[in-house]
Amino acid sequence: MPVPNFKALVSLPNEHPVPVIFRTYTLALSLALGPAALSLLTSKKARAKGLLATVFRILSRELAISGFPFAITVAVGGGAVLRHALSLLDSEEADLERIYGAAIGARLGAFKARLARAPEEDRAFYCNALAASFSILLLQSRRLSRGHPPGELLPLTPPLASGRKVSPTLDLTLLVMVRAIDALVQRGLFGRQENESDEVRDKRRRLTTKIDALVFWASSARIMWCFFYRPSTLPRSYVQWISSLANLDRRIVTTLQDIRKGKFSYVRGVAPTPGILEDCAGDLGYPRAWGNPALVPAYGRPSATTQWQKLGLTCRRTGGIPCAVVHGTVTGHSCTKNFALRAVYAFLEAVALYLPVHILPTVLSNPRALLSLQKLLPIAFGTVRSATFLAGFVSSFWGGVCLTRSVLLARLLPSVSHDFWDGPYGCIMAGCLISGSSIWIEDGRRRGEIGLYVLPRAIRSFLPHRWLTSGGYGVQAAERLAYTLSLAYLLTAAQYHPASLRGLAKGTLAFVTKGRFGDRRPKPKDKAVTAREQDSGL
Repeated sequence: MPVPNFKALVSLPNEHPVPVIFRTYTLALSLALGPAALSLLTSKKARAKGLLATVFRILSRELAISGFPFAITVAVGGGAVLRHALSLLDSEEADLERIYGAAIGARLGAFKARLARAPEEDRAFYCNALAASFSILLLQSRRLSRGHPPGELLPLTPPLASGRKVSPTLDLTLLVMVRAIDALVQRGLFGRQENESDEVRDKRRRLTTKIDALVFWASSARIMWCFFYRPSTLPRSYVQWISSLANLDRRIVTTLQDIRKGKFSYVRGVAPTPGILEDCAGDLGYPRAWGNPALVPAYGRPSATTQWQKLGLTCRRTGGIPCAVVHGTVTGHSCTKNFALRAVYAFLEAVALYLPVHILPTVLSNPRALLSLQKLLPIAFGTVRSATFLAGFVSSFWGGVCLTRSVLLARLLPSVSHDFWDGPYGCIMAGCLISGSSIWIEDGRRRGEIGLYVLPRAIRSFLPHRWLTSGGYGVQAAERLAYTLSLAYLLTAAQYHPASLRGLAKGTLAFVTKGRFGDRRPKPKDKAVTAREQDSGL
């Protein structure tokens, strides 16, 4: 049995198919097993099902041919193999008809002549597209995941139709598509090039960071609105994460959905589930009448103050349930205190979330740098800045809600009923629109990455749920085409136009295709330009 020549394998160029396949599979496997292992370690429910059985199930799923690591390796490594084979055929100068026979040799000769006329970049794109098409077929060969079971998104939310299925690769397809569109925009609209001047680069990055902030603002507003009113259009894990961060009583969410459907009304004094808000108020230690739409004022006219005094509340001049009930267990009547406390709680949670994000690149690239105070300070500052951004997002959402329904707008327009202020285009819409402005707290280079992270979720929320769950051939064909073309373009751009990529896409694709993180370009010598890039560049 021949022994592999490991020295020969190690000496292969970084762009050779063998190293590309090895790096891709290793990285994809770590991305697949890492979150699963973390969930297994932190979830008591998962461990209760049996540790060995759960580990075996995870490994069987991820190490299978239809698993994420193998399928992605087929796309990246397969494209590299096809490109390498074409380059060998292109350089072949032997008599093809003599080697392969007249029939096969003639066809190979014609193919070689046509290949020589095609641009190298086009050939690479076709190879990547062919490999990516096999990749999506492997990923979709898994059993389609069922739609969210009734009540799994949030208790008391309307159940979805059973038996419907959503493509398990939809989120991945949208992610790849958004990254490809971003690369196209960076290359085409902004003319992002390798050898651009410092002045041009600085101008482009200032424009880009403003567009990134706009993308995040619009996407986050849509996502937050859908969290309250159309949670089925968002990934289940995303809904659960927002729910834990919002720390909002689920009965309030149900009431908001009922107001949108017209089932709950302050004006008519009706509620589809009698006692749901009364129980909510009672659990917080307030009079149950504060949650009864038949007793709570619908308008903020002077009569509302008299009505509230009869209900035992002297500090409210507007209609609708008191903010003390909406605030929940976080605080009492004070909207200012609620704003501050939620900012503090969100900041502490965000520190635990963002610290690994900021420290992991240093741990992987240069662990000794963690021993230097000079290196630790930027990591600490970046973590605090990112945590402040998330804290600002959460607190500003609550600030928008309270300003609309109690503190400002409802007082300025007392003749408008709280069916509107507590409706889908009232306080919730205001909170959704205000919260996204916190993105300006974040570092300029991270705004684009955060915007590209939330944009696929926002796009998914606009896709008709009935169309996604129809299971028709048109849905599958559209997704496969989007995945194939997008991934093929990204892989081709990583090879021929790496400057059009940015963020995680740039680093990841540079690593798997070339064996290094990012492109090695000389840094600008102008310190002023460098400082501006660090503040607003991406």
